[in-house]
Amino acid sequence: MNKAKLVMAIMALAGVLAMCSIGYAIAIGNVLGILGGIVLVIAVFGYAFTMKRKFRERGLL
Repeated sequence: MNKAKLVMAIMALAGVLAMCSIGYAIAIGNVLGILGGIVLVIAVFGYAFTMKRKFRERGLL
């Protein structure tokens, strides 16, 4: 497994954990946590897709 795929796997794990944080915030009833989780998911996925595009341009994927 090359480094680019390892980085993408870590980003996928970060996305899953961010989605889990939304579920946890819903369970405890924390509205601020829900909104923070949503922002975190958008940020992680946006960064991951940007990084994936750069990896493709460089021919690493």
